[in-house]
Amino acid sequence: MKYAVWGLLVLSSLMLLVIVLRNRGGGRLLSALGLNVVVAAFLLYTLNLLSAYTHMDLPINTATIGTVTVLGVPGLLLLVGLKLTLL
Repeated sequence: MKYAVWGLLVLSSLMLLVIVLRNRGGGRLLSALGLNVVVAAFLLYTLNLLSAYTHMDLPINTATIGTVTVLGVPGLLLLVGLKLTLL
């Protein structure tokens, strides 16, 4: 069962990649998404690097990178606000 789920995941990922790359704007979409992910990881890394001064550290995981990728700097501020408020 475990191998079937992994096989289905790999197959669906490859099919999605083929569909995206066959369109004319697909490469541009993937490069923009990749750039946003890199910028989000850089922002989170910079925040963690400055945590000695700010006493604010956020984990670099899928949820935080996804939030900052989609929302940008306001997403980073949202995560900092949630950390200050809830924790």
